[in-house]
Amino acid sequence: FVSTTPDWSNNDKSAVEEIILELARKGHTSAEIGLILRDQHAVPNVRLLLGERIGQVLVRNDVNPEIPEDLMNLMRKALRMLDHLNGNRKDIHNRRQLELVESRIRRLSRYLKGTGALDSEWVYKRDQLRLAVS
Repeated sequence: FVSTTPDWSNNDKSAVEEIILELARKGHTSAEIGLILRDQHAVPNVRLLLGERIGQVLVRNDVNPEIPEDLMNLMRKALRMLDHLNGNRKDIHNRRQLELVESRIRRLSRYLKGTGALDSEWVYKRDQLRLAVS
């Protein structure tokens, strides 16, 4: 169990937080920010250094995205499935998987609305999916 950052890592808290905010403003997701910090800035674990997750840093500084990252990933997956179904209309297995992914989107959005992470007026609509993802 590791409870402190290594000696070789970047231990400047304010600099790391500024890098996180700068990368978020450029449009990177929290997962991408973590990879960039690990690979380019020698920060193996942001939580050990700052005492909070990357997403918590973004929320504290009001840089969080309108639609949470996990919901956006599910919506991108549904969009890829819809594109596949447009060219392969008889793919019944993919149609079933699309129904399951859309169900997961609705369940997650219901949870996110309850926690306040998503606007209470937000509704998943298949025909407006391409606009929401892009």
